[in-house]
Amino acid sequence: MNISELSIKRPVLATVFVLVIILFGIIGYVSLPIREYPNVDNPIITVSVSYPGANAEVIENQITEPLEQNINGIPGIRSLTSQSSQGSCRITVEFELSVDLETAANDVRDKVSRAQRYLPRDVDPPTVSKADADAVPIMQITVQSPKRSLLEISEIAELTVKEQLQTISNVSAVDIWGENRYAMRLWLDPMKMAAYGVTPVEVKNALDKENIELPSGSVEGDLIELSIRTLGLMKTPEEFNDLILKEDDRRVVRFRDIGFAEIDTENRKNILRRNGVPMVNVVIIPQPGSNQIEIADNVYKRLETMQKDLPDDVKVDVVYDSTKFVRASIKEVQDTIVVAFLLVVFIIFVFLREWRVTMIPTVVIPISLVGAFFVMFIAGFSINVLSMLAVVLSVGLVVDDAIVVTENIYRKIEQGMKPREAAIEGSKEIFFAIISTTITLVSVFFPIVFMEGMTGRLFREFSLVIGGSVLISAFVALTFTPMLSGKMLKKQERHNKLYEVTEPFFEKINAVYENMLRTVIHHKKLIFPLIAIILVSIVVLWGAVPSELAPLEDRSQVSIRTTAPEGATFEYVRDYTSEISLIADSVVPERESNITRVSGSTGNINIILPDIRERERSQMEIADALSDAVRNETAGRAFVQQQSTFGGRRGGMPVQYVLQATNIDKLREFIPPFMEKVEQSPVFRMSDVNLKFTKPEIQIHLDRDKAALLGVNTRDIAQTLQYALSGQRMGYFYMNGKQYQILGEINRQQRNTPLDLKSIYIKNATGEMIQMDNLVKLEETVAPPQLYRYNRFSSATVSAALAPGYTLGDGLDEMDRISQEVLDETFRTALSGESKEFRESSSSLIFAFGLAIVLIFLVLAAQFESFKDPLIIMFSVPLAVGGALIFMYFTGVTMNIFSQIGIIMLIGLVAKNGILIVEFANQRQDGGTPKLEAVIGASVQRLRPILMTSFSTILGMLPLVFANGEGANGRIAMGVAVVGGMLVSTLLTLLVVPTMYIYMATDRKFQEQKASLHSHG
Repeated sequence: MNISELSIKRPVLATVFVLVIILFGIIGYVSLPIREYPNVDNPIITVSVSYPGANAEVIENQITEPLEQNINGIPGIRSLTSQSSQGSCRITVEFELSVDLETAANDVRDKVSRAQRYLPRDVDPPTVSKADADAVPIMQITVQSPKRSLLEISEIAELTVKEQLQTISNVSAVDIWGENRYAMRLWLDPMKMAAYGVTPVEVKNALDKENIELPSGSVEGDLIELSIRTLGLMKTPEEFNDLILKEDDRRVVRFRDIGFAEIDTENRKNILRRNGVPMVNVVIIPQPGSNQIEIADNVYKRLETMQKDLPDDVKVDVVYDSTKFVRASIKEVQDTIVVAFLLVVFIIFVFLREWRVTMIPTVVIPISLVGAFFVMFIAGFSINVLSMLAVVLSVGLVVDDAIVVTENIYRKIEQGMKPREAAIEGSKEIFFAIISTTITLVSVFFPIVFMEGMTGRLFREFSLVIGGSVLISAFVALTFTPMLSGKMLKKQERHNKLYEVTEPFFEKINAVYENMLRTVIHHKKLIFPLIAIILVSIVVLWGAVPSELAPLEDRSQVSIRTTAPEGATFEYVRDYTSEISLIADSVVPERESNITRVSGSTGNINIILPDIRERERSQMEIADALSDAVRNETAGRAFVQQQSTFGGRRGGMPVQYVLQATNIDKLREFIPPFMEKVEQSPVFRMSDVNLKFTKPEIQIHLDRDKAALLGVNTRDIAQTLQYALSGQRMGYFYMNGKQYQILGEINRQQRNTPLDLKSIYIKNATGEMIQMDNLVKLEETVAPPQLYRYNRFSSATVSAALAPGYTLGDGLDEMDRISQEVLDETFRTALSGESKEFRESSSSLIFAFGLAIVLIFLVLAAQFESFKDPLIIMFSVPLAVGGALIFMYFTGVTMNIFSQIGIIMLIGLVAKNGILIVEFANQRQDGGTPKLEAVIGASVQRLRPILMTSFSTILGMLPLVFANGEGANGRIAMGVAVVGGMLVSTLLTLLVVPTMYIYMATDRKFQEQKASLHSHG
């Protein structure tokens, strides 16, 4: 007695099975988190160190090198990159997906603390953060007020907004863009200092002595104890101005005599404007792999409660929320599920034309889909675009088994069996075919578990959801469906009107098919050229269909990055960026916000667009228009960027090609010819390299003999210049209970030419003032503003945007060609960002594809106890792949993660049709029918279930082909691949498989005769 018979005899048991599946499924659904894609972020740890005033080379040698040397030994590192720039260094350690973020962070912290003893003494301690320094914020919240200064707004943003948002779990950092933090500025005047005989080092020493508060103990009497506090800290500009620097017989020199103190901003070189109004922007950066929708929900809750703590004139506004796109695209997919369900029910009804018979397979769909949520819950997945797409695909798949079972039982009842017997017999007959199609489908998804890296992660969720729902549906089809069929189906004395009208049409289809099949089998040699044509077209189209990681989606935002020539001042960059911002406003009048931010030597303009449905142009059209508009602005460079689908946490251009050399001079020599070729190439629209050699700098050469003669040492000179020019922190002061920095330097008007350096004075050992001019020579040169390393080699990253009509695959091939042509053998090249993911994913795809085919073959061989039968079935695979590629080529769909998932799916889907034909033909041969009649009979008899299951899959996917709205391009890619492959292969399988059966299958009659001859012999 098999499980179907048990269910028919014990209907309550069968019903309980189903109710338990539904119950667990609902619990799973409620507890699943929601996100855009499965967690495919590699754990990234960033180490940053600041050392004000030091140039890139000093930073690289003294800080980056010792740190990298120690960090490099940690197991599980995928890439180690560093950037050493003026005053700071940043090391980014990217780990393999399998490494745990916390473990990685602890490992890095250990190594950094060990390396600390090798760093310069006066360097700030390194900070280790669990975040990607290049991460794109998921939310931007502006804080503005018509009455207050930016200093006050910044303080509110920091104390109220930032403090409350920082504590949300999984938030890696809350940054404030455009922040103007309070600082005590000590402006020094070199002329007055020379007149009064004071040097910058003396100002620093005076501050250290006078601005201090130490614990002073307590006074104890018999009954009372008083603690003592020495109030030595200075709080106001007046106190700083009154600071006594030196005192001798003749006079007292105070700070106000040689300069002035004022409360001003710590960093003057940053500004942020939204639609032209200056304000500050609080941005939220999530930890790699965290659930962004959960973070966003918490942010909205906190902002509501925060509103009452804020002054009335301060307005807090969410200008950008990337989770809006995520929510919308998941909702789109969920709507698609409903449409797919209705279409599938419709197609079943069209074929069966009997509402009772239609009802039975339809019940399986919700049971399997709800059950799949429990599978997702156990596996620790989330509700995301891919797992929802898997559910859409399942709608058409899960119903297949139930259709085949119901159809078979119904046919037996029509032939005059009692419903209960028909249910037992019908389910027995089909039992093996159901098990084998299910195992086949599930085994397609099995190799995906072996796939590495990002694609492996993405595919894994997809495949487990489909595998889970297909297994549940097979279970339901073999238990609940036969039980329902036995109870609900009756022999109809007279069919309904619809049936009688349409039956002749279906009979005719069968007759036409049978005639066609006999003709094809008669001219069976013609089948080989057909298969050859398909194979050739696969080879040709595989090369012709362009490939990329994932299609660009319309996320309702475009950004423009601006850079100015090296050595340009902040004001230059600010004016250039403002100009580009105005151009952007004129090109994109429909925009909601234009957030322009300039900090240091780069600018960024973020254009936030209305929702897709509320504007005429797509984001891509707007980006192209912007690219054309900014191309002629030659005062600096402007790059238009759109966020990519994966790896979107890092902005930037899609092609990221890393050149690694043994030393920096090699790079200096080879970058210009390399970039020249890249600029000339038609594949790229614009390109840039991060390593520049053009930042102007002044080198100060010391005359050591003269210095020694005058009693001055090198340290005095270096320190004097450091405190005079680098804006070095001289200490801290407190205001409103918060600690702020004291920064001292010569004011800008008195140090705007190299000659001003020479007028700075220095004290020698005997206290005499000596002019710098006597001790140093100045030389103007150029130096790299930043030095980069990639996996311990000096490196430069060439990034490029693709010209219209070219994809990421073309771009990387072109880069390889150029590097072959230009670079010598000492260079190594690597990829980073999206390019790296793309290369890794395309190699693992071919492996998964091959493994899927081999596995299916072996699974079928085991089931059929023959190596010939599976070969017959495998002939349907090239038909499907060919069909998919033809459709992709003509609809302009690229080879990307979504279309690849579709193609791998096809292998299992089309094998199902072949299994049905071969399995039935073998059964008929065993029953004594000759081989030719057996296969023709089996094909004609299975025609309807094959058409029905194929069309239910096709119609289930059809809404994806015509998708629009958020995230549509990925869905279209998958839909086109599956629908195209299914259409072509279903129509051809019905002819190719029977023909191949005639060629290859064992003739059982002939075999029996042979066997009996042997036994008699």
